[in-house]
Amino acid sequence: MSSQFLLGIAQGTSGSKAVIIDDQGSLCGHGHRPLERLYPQPGYVEQDPYAVAQSVAGAVTSAIDAAGCSPDQIVACGITSQRNTEFAWDRQSGRPIGNAVTWQDLRTVPMLQEVQQLPFASEARYRLGYPPGTYMTAVHLAWRMRFQEELRAAAQKGTLQLGLSAAWLIKALGRPSEHAMDTSLVQAMGLYDFRSGAYWAEWLDWIGVPLDALPRATPTLHNFGMLNVSGSDGRSAAIPVRAMIGDQQAALFGHSKRRPGDAECTHGTSSFVKVFMGGQAPDFEKTNVFYAWHLGDEQTYCLEAPTTASGSAIRWMRDNARLFDEYEEMDSLAGSVDDSGGVFFVPAFTGLDVPYNNPSARATLLGLTLGHDRGHILRAFFESIGYQIRAILETIDSEADVSVEQLLVGGGVSASDLACQIQADLTGIPTLRPTFSETTAWAAALLAGLGANVWSSPDDLPPLPGDYERFDPALDSRQRDAGYQRWQQAINLVSAWGRAKF
Repeated sequence: MSSQFLLGIAQGTSGSKAVIIDDQGSLCGHGHRPLERLYPQPGYVEQDPYAVAQSVAGAVTSAIDAAGCSPDQIVACGITSQRNTEFAWDRQSGRPIGNAVTWQDLRTVPMLQEVQQLPFASEARYRLGYPPGTYMTAVHLAWRMRFQEELRAAAQKGTLQLGLSAAWLIKALGRPSEHAMDTSLVQAMGLYDFRSGAYWAEWLDWIGVPLDALPRATPTLHNFGMLNVSGSDGRSAAIPVRAMIGDQQAALFGHSKRRPGDAECTHGTSSFVKVFMGGQAPDFEKTNVFYAWHLGDEQTYCLEAPTTASGSAIRWMRDNARLFDEYEEMDSLAGSVDDSGGVFFVPAFTGLDVPYNNPSARATLLGLTLGHDRGHILRAFFESIGYQIRAILETIDSEADVSVEQLLVGGGVSASDLACQIQADLTGIPTLRPTFSETTAWAAALLAGLGANVWSSPDDLPPLPGDYERFDPALDSRQRDAGYQRWQQAINLVSAWGRAKF
């Protein structure tokens, strides 16, 4: 057995995962803990910071037990975390200040018009890389500074600290070396002028957040502090955290998509299409631009475009609409019909994203008759993902002149063969799915290895375990285009509803 192990943590909206790999790149152990979201009132979506930390601790313990290693054999840890779900805590006591407000939260909808009227609003997309929206940490913080007295008091005392879950985890479960996050996570808070490499002063003034509450932006590989981990037998150790990265960037890195034009789509709570761009930061009207990772002396960039809700829509169909009881039923129900029978499902539960960028739109089912059943609705949902990805790829092609020839997928709904086939049919390009599914946690572990000098460069990193399953388009192009035209009609109707005044 190897004497050196690496820990990768992926802290997400729906749950926390951990993997342990050895210094040869072999997967040794895996752990997972689901995570609840809190809905204190309609439109509010929160998470308990302590529950987030406990879910990570439990996932790590399971991974250590599965690997059969001792915690003191783990030489380094890397963390990838959800973005735009902000955590606030007191720097002295370490106690959280309120719940974390998730990126799905809609309480800031009334503030968006005020944001759009700011004298510097036209600069936002260029400076931040993406436009302000209800999902954005920056806008959440503006709301919290106005309405949460405890947060304001901590800011006035100078004890407020803010960050995403990666920074909170080190505070809650270990000892940070400083208040810091890597550039990809700092930019994801929507406060940082990523083109100038500094927090945007005018924006911070409007939000009301003091600069000293915010994390310092560092390279991806950095000494972030120590994380306390333990096995179920009680043995424990403090592990150095040597890497940190955003979850979507981790998916690209884990798939080895590190050449300009490489693309990947992660199906999580929402679905995100990413295209690696290398060392240049472009400026586009519709496609978002993000830091990718900062290794050595080079900061790299990627394009990113999210769909509407996907994983969260599946949960809604199960728990609220009661269309099925177990996730395993989705494939059989959607596969019980040859097509959606003219039903279109626009899952805009939290608005429409790229390329439509309409936060006021809401989810809609169109074309229902008395002859339709659950299978048609579920198939229409699978089709909605394919149509949205096609719209994103066309936008990227138009703005960046990058034609994606195949799309790797991971996470959530990509476990469904039918969903992957429908995605290939409706986009017209092959869909490739790895047999190994924990790509983001794997990437965090690889980056930890780079940070601990287990490997000297990305060229030395082991490949993702397992093979890829390939789904080739099987739908006639005329059928594909006809369905896409109807989808665009559905989008126009949903957008008009969102703009309507009642």
